[in-house]
Amino acid sequence: MIIFRYLSRDLLVTALAVSAVLLTIFLSGKFSDYLDDAAQGKLAVDVLFTIIAYRMPNLLELILPLGFYLSILLAYGRMYIESEMVVLSATGMSQWQLVRMTMVPAIIVAAIVALFSFWLSPLGAQLTQQTLAEQRSRSEFESLQEGRFQAIGQGRIMTYVQQVSEDNKSLKNVFVAQQDGQLTSTIVMAETGAQAYNPDYGQRYLILNNGHRYEGQPGSSEFTITSFKEWGRYLPPTTSAAEIESKADAKTTAELMAADDLESKATLQWRLSMPLMVLIATLLAVPLSKTNPRQGRYLKMLPAILIYIFYLAFLINARSAVAEGGLPHSIGLWVVHIPFLLIGLVMLNWQSLLLSRTKTVGGAHA
Repeated sequence: MIIFRYLSRDLLVTALAVSAVLLTIFLSGKFSDYLDDAAQGKLAVDVLFTIIAYRMPNLLELILPLGFYLSILLAYGRMYIESEMVVLSATGMSQWQLVRMTMVPAIIVAAIVALFSFWLSPLGAQLTQQTLAEQRSRSEFESLQEGRFQAIGQGRIMTYVQQVSEDNKSLKNVFVAQQDGQLTSTIVMAETGAQAYNPDYGQRYLILNNGHRYEGQPGSSEFTITSFKEWGRYLPPTTSAAEIESKADAKTTAELMAADDLESKATLQWRLSMPLMVLIATLLAVPLSKTNPRQGRYLKMLPAILIYIFYLAFLINARSAVAEGGLPHSIGLWVVHIPFLLIGLVMLNWQSLLLSRTKTVGGAHA
């Protein structure tokens, strides 16, 4: 029990530290994407941290298996380098006993991953979709800032506003420039502007008042100048990098089990795969963590990480194949899990297989 507590505590503490570092790295990348969306007016600044919080369970669902896998490599690798594993082996602990002890914290981590995969990640995806739906009901009009040039309409329209009201409902001294095709440019200048909403179609329009519209070819003196009291333009809804990749991701597990479409079946198998991946990766990590003190602590880290990357990449490709109908859902992601499970079992029994083969060859020669 003392050895078990020592190993479990070392693994869980290391997994927590590694997962925290990985989460920070992944969140930095996500936050950078969301900041870019906010700068382009696709997201309101005040919902950035809300969306990140909603998407965090999905990140943890992927990070925790990797964090625990790396913790086994780091913790057991250190114990091999410092000869602790030699002492444990001398006391009679076999590699399979080590695997059984490692499986207990692995089951704990798998249960946490299952909680994220089956409940928290879908809930976060639902809340993210609700937030994005609210953002889509906004228009780029509400992101306009006074005293600066801003691109709207997916970068096709350049605007400048001298003054914006406190409630973001009206504009003063507005400049709008747009390239229509390759040759024609349109420039609109107006004294005031406001946003109009059509409830019948759910569409928003930019309405400019008391201005002039200039249309023509740059470099040419032929321009059409139109004065107007009111001029309107459709404002398309915004989209962002925070969009959910698959609508099935936002479905509850019960809804996925009741659904018949391939995308839902692929998503359900993916959710089952995440906790299962923790257990199979544990079988892979224990033999891969065995290190010769003379070779260095990190010699096997690179091939071990590559094996995990291949495992995850094959799962992602298999999920896509099931969703697209290229792989029967009855086979599904098991086509990836079973080979990696067999690889782990072979590595765990490799010494026994070599010894058995040696005895067989020696007996044949005798």
